Amino acid sequence: MRVGFGYDVHKLVEGRPLVLGGVSIPFVKGLLGHSDADVLAHAVMDALLGAAGAGDIGRHFPDNDGRYKGISSMKLLARVGDILSRQGLAVVNIDSVVVAQGPKLSPFIEEMQKRMAGALQIQPSQVSVKATTTEGLGFAGKGEGIAAYAVALVHKTGQAAT
Repeated sequence: MRVGFGYDVHKLVEGRPLVLGGVSIPFVKGLLGHSDADVLAHAVMDALLGAAGAGDIGRHFPDNDGRYKGISSMKLLARVGDILSRQGLAVVNIDSVVVAQGPKLSPFIEEMQKRMAGALQIQPSQVSVKATTTEGLGFAGKGEGIAAYAVALVHKTGQAAT
């Protein structure tokens, strides 16, 4: 068994869609980034890559590479799943938390779990997503950005994919 930790943060700006866990969420602002800026998926990818000892998303999907401009983070998450598979690793579970003052995320959490599980070809029960605020404190509390944390547990399957 191996464990990995991931963290990401993106600035909230006008004129961008808000995508979290592969779900488009109605809100007055969206996250700024090279890809779709899905801060939750990015934290999950870093946790999985960390558990695999495979670096981070910047190493695999650099933000100065035009191939990733505007790309769906669900596509990148699926590629991370492939990296794990090639190393003979499988996801046991993922636990994550989104830190945002708004919008209210509880209506979207189940769909986030399904979308990320689908990208990784695992069961939604293996993906936990929680949301919290900072009670108005810090950049997230002031509505300047959204952060996400994730922990992933993986295990050796005994067979590396080729």
